[in-house]
Amino acid sequence: MRSTLLHETDGLRTFAVVMAKGDEAAEELARFAREHEINGAGLTAVGACREATLGYFDPDVMQYQDIPVTEQAEVLSLLGDIATKDGAPAVHAHAVLGLRDGSTVGGHLQRAVVWPTLEVIVTESPVHLRKRVDPETGLALIALDESG
Repeated sequence: MRSTLLHETDGLRTFAVVMAKGDEAAEELARFAREHEINGAGLTAVGACREATLGYFDPDVMQYQDIPVTEQAEVLSLLGDIATKDGAPAVHAHAVLGLRDGSTVGGHLQRAVVWPTLEVIVTESPVHLRKRVDPETGLALIALDESG
């Protein structure tokens, strides 16, 4: 993974993060957020991966169900945020992957092995986003009343 600062205004930064063959996208995004002390940001990305695991949150069992993708896929869209959870940056992203036959699969990004690249734009938010665990679902959700 390589990254560069594209722009900075009033302490808010925009980065380009480019992942290389074999990088694990979720891990690399989390590492990038920690290294750059990003507490609130949005992210978008396109690229491709050779395998991935997405997730579907099943409210009946209150946990993610794996959606394995075991073939080369285009990352048609990856959208998400970086917010603070338990004092550390936490990445939450969803992906839509395009398969060879033109079909798509989507869900919560759990892992994706990049092949050949993933190009990510990370844009800091003017207000730090804080997450707190929702007692009903067990998920870390943005708590706007705790931002600032």
